[in-house]
Parts: sequence; C-alpha cells; structure tokens
Amino acid sequence: MNINVKRVKIVVTVPSEHAEAVRIAIGDAGAGVVGEYTHCTVTTKCIGTFKGSDATNPYIGEKNKLELVEEEKIETVCDISIVKEVLGGLRKVHPYEEPVIDIIPLICEEDL
Repeated sequence: MNINVKRVKIVVTVPSEHAEAVRIAIGDAGAGVVGEYTHCTVTTKCIGTFKGSDATNPYIGEKNKLELVEEEKIETVCDISIVKEVLGGLRKVHPYEEPVIDIIPLICEEDL
C-alpha cells in the first residue's frame, strides 16, 4: 500500500471565550473544507491543566501553581499544503503563550 498524506487533522485546546475566534481564523485560512462546506470543526468541552515556571506569563492563573481551566478542544481537517498558513492564523488569535497543537496525518479513503 502506497500512502501519500494529503490532509491532516489539526487539534487545539483554547479557553471557551476564545473558541469562536480560533474557529473563524482557521476556517478563514482554509481549514475545515469538507466537500462543498467550509469552516467545518468539531468541539469538545474539556478541562486543561498546566503549571507555568517562573519564566512564564500565563494568560490564565499564576506561575508555579497547578491550574485547571475549562477549555474547548477544536478539531478540523486541513490540506497539508496550507498547514503553515492555518497555524499562523490560529496563533494570531490564540491567547496562550504556548498553545498545544496536534497535527495528525490522515489516510484518504482512495489510498486504501
């Protein structure tokens, strides 16, 4: 089987109050295209945890304290050719210093 990765899934968590801005930014950058639909995402409510060091400037919470934050996990699909543009748009509106972003290669059905 010869698999050529053409699309990826992008997954990111964000505080709920910034979720809509992230959804719009990644959609406007070209992610979330499914057939004739654009801006397609799925969102799951979740709890994120983190503890920043002395060198951090956390958007939420305090340095050196374990924080629990209500977030939304946003997932979307993206052509591999525009991933960097989509990530650039995402980072412009995401409030965190270091957003956790997963980029997962997808296997297209026609390659099976």
